[in-house]
Amino acid sequence: MKWGRGVPLWAPTRGRPYKTAMRRQPILILTLFLLILIAALFVATLLGTVAVSLDRIAAIVLKRALGISLGIEWTDAQESIVWQLRLPRVLGAALVGSALASAGVLFQGLLRNPMADPYLLGTSGGAALAATLALLVPIYFGAIGFSLVPLAAFLGALGSVLIVYRIARIGARTPITMLLLAGFAASSLMASLMSFLMLLNQNTLQRVVLWTMGGISAGGWDALAIVAPLIFIGILAAFMQTRNLNAFLLGEEQAAALGVSVERQKFLTLVIGALLTGAAVSISGLVGFVGLVIPHLVRLITGPDHRLLLPASALAGAFFLVLADLFARLILAPNEIPLGVVTALIGAPFFVYLLRSSQREYAF
Repeated sequence: MKWGRGVPLWAPTRGRPYKTAMRRQPILILTLFLLILIAALFVATLLGTVAVSLDRIAAIVLKRALGISLGIEWTDAQESIVWQLRLPRVLGAALVGSALASAGVLFQGLLRNPMADPYLLGTSGGAALAATLALLVPIYFGAIGFSLVPLAAFLGALGSVLIVYRIARIGARTPITMLLLAGFAASSLMASLMSFLMLLNQNTLQRVVLWTMGGISAGGWDALAIVAPLIFIGILAAFMQTRNLNAFLLGEEQAAALGVSVERQKFLTLVIGALLTGAAVSISGLVGFVGLVIPHLVRLITGPDHRLLLPASALAGAFFLVLADLFARLILAPNEIPLGVVTALIGAPFFVYLLRSSQREYAF
């Protein structure tokens, strides 16, 4: 994908025909995205198969969260729907969207590849294989409020990236090409192992397929209380790497000349991206294209400076997935469309567009 007259997407901003007036106002952009996110959260909490008025929703949330009473009455069923089911799911969608979009920014910046997404280096394969293994061992962690599957998916995503990194490392260096090839090989191997396990255990086939199709199942407030800090810490850690990622836009040699520890930065970026992706898939399954589409769309507004691109993508990913999950809930209500199907319907055409728009850049 190119900007203007053949200017590469990843090049520094100096001398490019950007909408500079807009991009010099990062507070305005972030405030706008935050307001859109707040509006999306309100709409997604308000709408559902069971109607609950906005004043009752506000009263329930204020009473349960802050102990403030508005003098409005509601039924136990309405309180259960809003506080135990709908609100955790909406907030879970926002967390997953922000985590995947942030991870997408990290991997695209590190690999300098517009086609990179959070699942590129084996995270999806590792999470899916570990989740399949966990489904064969139906253990429930009552103390922390969810089953073995989310924990296994998180550890599988994180572990697979570390394995890929170790395979790709040659001496003291980790070439980007080797990372991509190792990630592809690891993903293929883990996908084959997952399919083999599914054939051996037909009873888990449907559950595994549903998990790989994606869907927000936060498991209530207990699970969110564990996942949310991981995602917030991951996004904060990612933001601390934005200056070095800006240097990576110039290439590894130039980044090293600017004082960046290139190999250390690669490892940190991979670990942070895997942490964000693992935390996301632990409550959502495999939700594709968020980490690919959102950074590109936000980059059209903010430009390639990661100091603005990353927080803006986190906010945009949050409201995008909140609205996508709302669409998945309502379009065929009372039945639901898997969330991964909805994001694929949006992301796949965009991916084709990227391929078409970048064909001249990669033509021989």
